[in-house]
Amino acid sequence: MRGLPSSAAAAAFLKWGPNELPSARPKSVFGVAFQVVKEPMFLLLLACGSVYLALGDYQEGLILLSSILLIIGITFYQYQKTEHALNALRQLASPRALVLRDGKPQRIPGREVVPGDVLMVREGDRIAADGLLLECVNLVVDESILTGESVPVEKKSGGSDEKATVFSGSLVVQGTGLVEVTATGVRSQFGKIGASLSHVETEETRLQAELKVLIRRLAIGGIAISALVFVAFYLTRHDWVAALLTSLSSSMAILPEEFPVVLTVFLALGAWRMSKKNVLTRRPVAIETLGAATVLCTDKTGTLTQNKMKVMAVVRRDEQISLLDAAGRNRAQDVLRWAAHATAADTLEPMERAILEAAAGEKQAGRLIKEYALSHELLAMTRVVDVAGETIVATKGAPEAIMLLCKMSAAETHAIQTHVERLAAEGLRVIAVASAVRPEALPDRQQDFSFEYKGLLALQDPIRPEVPTAIGECQQAGVRVVMITGDFPATARSIGSQIGLAAGTLITGAEIEHLADGELRQAVQKATIFARVKPEQKLRIVQALKANGEVVAMTGDGVNDAPALKAAHIGIAMGNKGTDVAREASSLVLLDDHFASIVNAIRLGRRIYDNLQKAMSYIMAIHIPIIGLTLLPAFFTQLPILLLPLHIVFLELIIDPICSIAFESEADEKGLMQRPPRNPAKTFFGREKIQQSVGYGLLSFATVLAVYFASLGEGHTDAEVRAIAFTSLVLINVALIVTLLSKSRSFWEVVLEHNTALRVILTVAVGLLLALLSFPALQRFFKFHNPGWAHFIPAVVGSLLVLIILESVKWYRLRHAKT
Repeated sequence: MRGLPSSAAAAAFLKWGPNELPSARPKSVFGVAFQVVKEPMFLLLLACGSVYLALGDYQEGLILLSSILLIIGITFYQYQKTEHALNALRQLASPRALVLRDGKPQRIPGREVVPGDVLMVREGDRIAADGLLLECVNLVVDESILTGESVPVEKKSGGSDEKATVFSGSLVVQGTGLVEVTATGVRSQFGKIGASLSHVETEETRLQAELKVLIRRLAIGGIAISALVFVAFYLTRHDWVAALLTSLSSSMAILPEEFPVVLTVFLALGAWRMSKKNVLTRRPVAIETLGAATVLCTDKTGTLTQNKMKVMAVVRRDEQISLLDAAGRNRAQDVLRWAAHATAADTLEPMERAILEAAAGEKQAGRLIKEYALSHELLAMTRVVDVAGETIVATKGAPEAIMLLCKMSAAETHAIQTHVERLAAEGLRVIAVASAVRPEALPDRQQDFSFEYKGLLALQDPIRPEVPTAIGECQQAGVRVVMITGDFPATARSIGSQIGLAAGTLITGAEIEHLADGELRQAVQKATIFARVKPEQKLRIVQALKANGEVVAMTGDGVNDAPALKAAHIGIAMGNKGTDVAREASSLVLLDDHFASIVNAIRLGRRIYDNLQKAMSYIMAIHIPIIGLTLLPAFFTQLPILLLPLHIVFLELIIDPICSIAFESEADEKGLMQRPPRNPAKTFFGREKIQQSVGYGLLSFATVLAVYFASLGEGHTDAEVRAIAFTSLVLINVALIVTLLSKSRSFWEVVLEHNTALRVILTVAVGLLLALLSFPALQRFFKFHNPGWAHFIPAVVGSLLVLIILESVKWYRLRHAKT
């Protein structure tokens, strides 16, 4: 069977369209504009502009109203950037399908499946489209997503009724099958009931909940302060118009409207950045939790190793035969042939493909009569095939399972076990092979055959070259790596020594069976390798680690891994070899199954968390001098009004892009992966961070005040004082940005690094400031007057002083942290 040719598949895709259901379209410019209209900042700008127009100050009013378009533009840019990231994630998150095209199995996005495609489905797969069964072996499907019935349905090929039909969205719980696709997208049964397969998780994270509380408190405080400002200004100056404008300005200054924007942008772009590192984020909470992970439980095959198996040797009777030369392959052909008969010809499993390659030319094509599937109770699979009229019964599996099937004596078992342990100690994976004569009637169980032992196969799966370095990074970062594998203890220990796992105890699945929960909790504290572990035992390991207070990341790929993946703080499913069930239970999906990708995700998770924290700190710090300068004239009648609504809008146009784009783009901190994991119980923006930000803000405010009063002392006009004080505020803002962007690098290193967004925004901000001070028309709009460039020296000196103080504090903190 060859499936569709690629050309026919492309034509069908053009004809029928993608295999997906209609989803919400991205907002248009008007949709984004409407979103802005509902924001408090828009309403405040509209109110201020309307007041100025009512007073006849058309220039000020029109400028304020036109600034709304700028804010809509920035919001639209941020929205587009976020939407682009989310669209990319939707494409990655959609179910994938294994199809036959041009005679070869190909794994493609589910949306690219077309009518006429031949799907290859197996246990754990989510079926991508409606279709008819061409072939199947023990196929059982869960159709509860369509019918509501929780009882799985057995399927049979060769008909056209419901027994031979499978439906999009249903889950394969057992067996394998080939399906010819008949309907996709809205034409499938799933599409007709209007459900949606592809969406982005929007559950509220702990960080979002924490910020909601902070924003609510700041908003309540802002409303109270604005009302107080109105009353105080009116009582001291008896000018209700000026009181109203000052009150509106203070509301704009206090409003924490950047917080939710920054959080949304960081989480969306963070997930997009992870996808570029081959890690799909299915749940935003994973980004927060990654930096706190203390234990990483990882599978061996395909994650630590290359998943490219090769048969290295065969043991026949007591003779070990190397397959590195033709002579060895010839002598081992008998065992290889029986192993190949126990293997499906169209398999994609790397170990089975290695067996077929080693036995090339030794296996004749046969017709499958019956297959006895491998189970967790018996780690062996038996195939009954008809080859040229001769019935052949062959089995392969774990040596202990084959020895059990062959009903061997204790002496025979001991002899074979000696070979197994010696090969396993070399890091080889060992399976055994046996054959049987077909009885008159095929039994219901494999155990009822009379098997004859044939020999052992030793396979090698080389470790990935990047794994030792990646494990070293994890250990430096305080993340303990634990390997969980179904292999023999000797094999697992050999692999562990090759990849540099820290020395620790080894626990087997058999030992876990006999350990109580309390005993297992003690055992997992020192264990670095779990060998011969069954998938269901992974859940107990995860629960024991969690009970010890560890933050657990867990990898898995099978149906039985799903409970452990869901129980772990960070479930990580394999994208290539993993089942859809494992993907759905996980927080992250490795698109390339590489262990190094997990380490990259931890690094990126720490970076995102750091940058988000720095952005929030900056927002709080810069708002304090803005609030102070807005409130000052309300309580001191002899002082001129410093910040008008237009000035605050100008500052907001700097703040918004800086905190949501420049901070998000900032590189890793030095020593990011050399520090211990973050304490997950620690508040994201707790009292210490708030005090630090308030301190930075008060320093900035005090410096602007010093420049302001110095200018007043020189006898400048109100417009000149306003220009000098505003310049001081903008330059101090720049000092805050370049200092807070990094906790471990100097401001000079930050400026020289490749942060394009920072350079563009700062260049534009300083350029606009110079334009405001240089062109009389702009000076009139902003109620400025340039007294001469020499008079701005205090503003420059003040900002440099702030920069020096902040850098000194940073240097002191770094030195104190090292000691």
